[in-house]
Amino acid sequence: MRKRIDVLYIDDEDNNLNSFKAALRKEFKVQTAMDAEEGLILAKNYEFQVVIADQRMPGMTGVEFFEKLVEINPDPIRILLTGYSDISSVIDAINRGEVYRFIDKPWNIEQIKNAILNAAEIFDARKELKEKNTRLQKLHSEMNQFVYSLSHELRGPLMSISGISKLAKMEVSDPGIIEYFEMIDSATLKLDDFIYKMLDFYRSTKIENKVVAINFNGILDQLLAEYKAKWNLTGIELCVAIEQEESFHSDESKIRVILNNLFSNAFKFQKDEPGKWIKIVIKANQETAVIHISDNGIGIEERHKNDVFNLFHRATQRNVGSGLGLYMVKESIEQLKGKVELNSTPGNGTEVLVYLPNLLEL
Repeated sequence: MRKRIDVLYIDDEDNNLNSFKAALRKEFKVQTAMDAEEGLILAKNYEFQVVIADQRMPGMTGVEFFEKLVEINPDPIRILLTGYSDISSVIDAINRGEVYRFIDKPWNIEQIKNAILNAAEIFDARKELKEKNTRLQKLHSEMNQFVYSLSHELRGPLMSISGISKLAKMEVSDPGIIEYFEMIDSATLKLDDFIYKMLDFYRSTKIENKVVAINFNGILDQLLAEYKAKWNLTGIELCVAIEQEESFHSDESKIRVILNNLFSNAFKFQKDEPGKWIKIVIKANQETAVIHISDNGIGIEERHKNDVFNLFHRATQRNVGSGLGLYMVKESIEQLKGKVELNSTPGNGTEVLVYLPNLLEL
């Protein structure tokens, strides 16, 4: 059972105040004020769900009172009592959002009662929404801190383990022991890749776009250097072509998510035979950027094509993917207001076309 609704009623006529309080005091917690100044003092010191004011009062009208009340406390739902001659003031007040509704005089008690109950429901809904927004902001802040810890507190030790393992392999000659260190390297690399995927997942789905000028040449140079340090690309012919003579603006972190995951798939799903290749072609102008990544890998079967962008879906039995990559690609593209096309033939390879608009032009 909800507690009684707190109502403040302001009117310069004593008879109106008395009759209002007498009629409603059993159902609501009613406080009254003879003028707007007294009403503002009460509104500062008490939490009211509903505030009702007469339009015609000496010194300050009901609309002027609500303007002051919004500055002090915008939360209470505001109801204005008025005659038909004040209708222009009422319309103006409603348009400016200062009142929830108006009730014309002479009012009846059932009309007032229903108006208070409806207004209190709106007050409760707004309060609940405000509390949920506050919790969401807190969760968002905590998630940002978690992602920071994921990046620095976990990846740092992993890189140390990997470095120590590489040094240890240089100190021993026993093939059996070297194999153990290689198993350590493989496990740390796999875990680091998963952490990197989680960071990308967060960037692509939880963070608002940060629009900056995009330098595709600079991004690809950096990413390719990382790929060569991370993976053995020997035996794969890389072809990179970038055409960008005009400025293009988008979210760089989400573009990196797209490129990282598409290249990762092109690398991981190569065939075990000579003649491997991966092509990256990017064309950007002031309106759009088109990213075209293709390979001659194992391809995707027809039955999987409609599902490859779904979360945790795998289109192959190879145990090399987390099922997150193409989902993150899709999420990033959607947040960048773009679209994606995938074409693939089993045994002949895959091509992905990404179309991104210049976010400054939208």
